Formats: sequence, structure tokens, C-alpha cells
Amino acid sequence: MADVEVVHPSELGPAEIRAWSNLQSSSPEFGSPLLGPQFARLVGELRRNARAAVWRDGRRAAGFLGFHRTLGGFARPIGAPFSDYHALVCAPGRAAAELSLEAAGLTGIRLTGLIDPHGVFAEDLETVAAHRIDLAAGAEAYLADLWRSSRNRWRNFKRYSRRLAGELGPLRIEAPDASAATFARLMSWKGRQLAGAGLHDFTGSPWVSALFRRLFETRDAAFGGLMITLYAGERPVAAHFGVRQDGWFHPWIGAYDPELAACSPGLVHQVMAAEAAAEIGIHTYDLGPRADHSKAMFANSASRVRAGWATGRSLGGRLAAGSDRILGPAGGLSLLGRVRNRWDHVSAVELTLGGRVAGMARAAASLNRRRTAWTQAA
Repeated sequence: MADVEVVHPSELGPAEIRAWSNLQSSSPEFGSPLLGPQFARLVGELRRNARAAVWRDGRRAAGFLGFHRTLGGFARPIGAPFSDYHALVCAPGRAAAELSLEAAGLTGIRLTGLIDPHGVFAEDLETVAAHRIDLAAGAEAYLADLWRSSRNRWRNFKRYSRRLAGELGPLRIEAPDASAATFARLMSWKGRQLAGAGLHDFTGSPWVSALFRRLFETRDAAFGGLMITLYAGERPVAAHFGVRQDGWFHPWIGAYDPELAACSPGLVHQVMAAEAAAEIGIHTYDLGPRADHSKAMFANSASRVRAGWATGRSLGGRLAAGSDRILGPAGGLSLLGRVRNRWDHVSAVELTLGGRVAGMARAAASLNRRRTAWTQAA
């Protein structure tokens, strides 16, 4: 049975960081920048409740799991809600019993994008698609396949490109884009987009803002932030920002100038951004898990990740897992389930009780506005 040590990511020594990196590189499924020690340590600089569980065989580190410890021994993946992927990074052949959550002192962990190539987690979890643009064969091959799959998409791209260029000036992509002014504008666009959709605006959270800022200021291909921006003339019109590790880019923020929505700058940006990404050495442009029409439209590769509760054998763990199966009459989540999911998201972003209460109040107000609009429309 492996021994387990739980530490703050800042307490990981050079040997442990090297072992984690080696285990991450041992399997291509672990390639996301969200699964390595650099991301865990960066989040640890901003979050006191960040933890890294280290499973050991004697003196050898055999597995790593980053998480945030919450009340009752429950956990969220490290960096939540931006941990679109998470994993217990280990070598093949590790038995689930050897790498149990209980050994790390956890009742359970809420999973939204579990990568588990070695079958460590035995739970009956929901399977969801993760969408990616595979650029290993080059941008030319990717674009040829994209246009071949939809001539209408090609015509729309050309039409909207001409409209943007005609109204504002020649189109160009900056990759990487180091403009602090454009970065601030992207965050503003995203905040407006979230507010308009009735979702929690995470861009104002102090720790989230600091995380994005530190990544933006660390434009290192080995590990750092990356912003890819479409300009029309001198005006930024759409951008993606996220984290890069070597040839893997995982954008968290994608938004465009809402004043130009009629020109579909998001569509034009994604096509040109993929081409620019390949030129700077990106082989995987990761659009992330969950159903999204725009993701599926551009992706040429998909993997399967899992979601739900991974738990120990305690009563609390079993109850947590069972609560995810409470469905509403149409097979979707019940009202209680939707409220709990919103609370989980808000509480991952907002670290104070006041911020969490305010976030839920805004969510309730947004739901009320939408209900009023539906009633009036009916």
C-alpha cells in the first residue's frame, strides 16, 4: 500500500516537481497544462486551501493529485472552476485501492472533466466530450478538412472577413499578443457576456484576476499565458486567452466585441487563430469539455472525460454521490440540483461569504428576469 502525504503546492521540492512532470509526460492523455505541477504551484500562490496529495512507494513519488480542500473533507480540483481537466497523475498499473481518496483524507471530490487513462477511479461517472483542434499535421491540413466538411462555413468565413476588413481595416492575428490594453478589453467583453447570459462574472474575483494577470505576464512556451487576438485595422475585435504548456494551449476566455456581433468576429477569429497557433508551435488547441455548438463546429478531435463525484466509502461520500442523481421531471437536474450547481460554481470563485451571497443574489435576480421575459413573451 502506498503512503500518502498532503502538502501545500508551495511545499513541493525539486525532486517532487520533477517526478510529477515525468509522470505527466509519460502519458499523452496528461498533456494538458492544467494537470502539471506548474499549474498547481501557480494556483497555490493565490489560494491557501490548495493542496497536493503525493502517493509514495517508499521514497519514490508514484502519483499526484491537486485539489482544494473544503468543508467535511470534500474537495474540488485545483484551480476550480478553471480546472476543465483534472487527474490523479500516475503511471499505469496502479490499483484504485492503492490510490484511494480516503488515504489522502478526502471524503469525496467533485469532478467535471476527469482524465483517467489508467482506470484509477472506479465510480460510475457521467461521460462527456472534450473538443480539440489537432494541429499536429499543420494548419493547412486542418483548414482543408474544415472547409471540406462545410462549404457553407467557408463562405461565411469569407463573407464576414470581407465585412470586417471593409468596415475597420485589414485583418491580422497577434499570437502571442502582449497588449495589456487588449487584455483588459477582453476581460470587459467577457464580463458583459457573462452578465448578459445571467451567469456569474468571475472576472471580478481577486484571486481569479490575479491568476489571469500572472499568466498574462508569463508568456513562456514551457508554461505561461497566451492571448491570441484578431485585429481589424488597429481595433481588437476578438480574442482567446488561457494557459499554454509547450505545444498545448487551453484557452479559458473567448470573447468578441459585442458591437460587432453582426460580423461574426468569433468565427473569423477561430479560423485565423488556429492557423497562427500552428505557426508558434501549438499542436493541440484545446476547446475544453461540455456540449457547445461552436466547439464541435471547429474541433477535429474529441476525447471522453468523466464527471460526477468520486468518493470514499463513508456515509458522507455516498450521500454526495447520490445527490448528483436527483433529476427533474424532464430528466435534467432538479431545481435543487441547479441551485446546488450554481452555489458550487459561485463558491469556487468567491472566497468570502459576502461574495458568495452576492453572487447567489445576482443569480436569483437573473433567473427572475428571465422568467418575467418568458411570461411576457407567452
